[in-house]
Amino acid sequence: MERRRYTIKQLPPELRPRERLLSEGPEALSSAELLGILFGIGSRERTAVELASEVISDSGDLFGLHNVSVHELVKIHGVGEAKACIILAAVEFGKRLGRVRNPGRPVISSPADVDGLLRGRIANRDRENFVAVLLNTKNEVLEISTISIGTLSNSLVHPREVFKPAVRASAASVVLAHNHPSGKVEPSREDREVTGRLVDAAEILGIEVLDHVIVGDGYFSMKERGML
Repeated sequence: MERRRYTIKQLPPELRPRERLLSEGPEALSSAELLGILFGIGSRERTAVELASEVISDSGDLFGLHNVSVHELVKIHGVGEAKACIILAAVEFGKRLGRVRNPGRPVISSPADVDGLLRGRIANRDRENFVAVLLNTKNEVLEISTISIGTLSNSLVHPREVFKPAVRASAASVVLAHNHPSGKVEPSREDREVTGRLVDAAEILGIEVLDHVIVGDGYFSMKERGML
């Protein structure tokens, strides 16, 4: 006998994701149920929750959605551009929410603080992202400025581009940081050369470079290792 399929609306109220969210709170729902609520509707063959479960499974896990593309998502049967956009928007919203959960200005007192501030922003990028964390005299973060995206080099990371936002924000100091897509955090020769060049330029401007932190599978602090 063919198994009868139910839509979410045909399920008992206590099993419907929206009703459960209202009665038990979002924490009680599985990741597939949460994503299913965002989808609203599923496909002809599957409910929204079943489709969401397949999306998560095909990505490996939730973390796999971190850098998934529209092209990859629409390959999943039942996921068109509209649902792919919902997924990407939800992932990006989560990233941004993670960066602003403290409404006050974060304070940088160690390389671990830099890693915590930037990990969700640059750690899993497939290209090197070079950023400058601008600080005031209390080491409070004024701004995180993206300087370049691509392989780190003297041509891409020019002192003028690095310190222009720092001068504009009247920053007292900066922390330089970039990611290594390979995950290996040991600095390259190019990393060391660029850092030395920027430190020299900062001294002329009267802006202190507190550290250069490389983020990957862990982090590397040039200050801690005596390279700065």
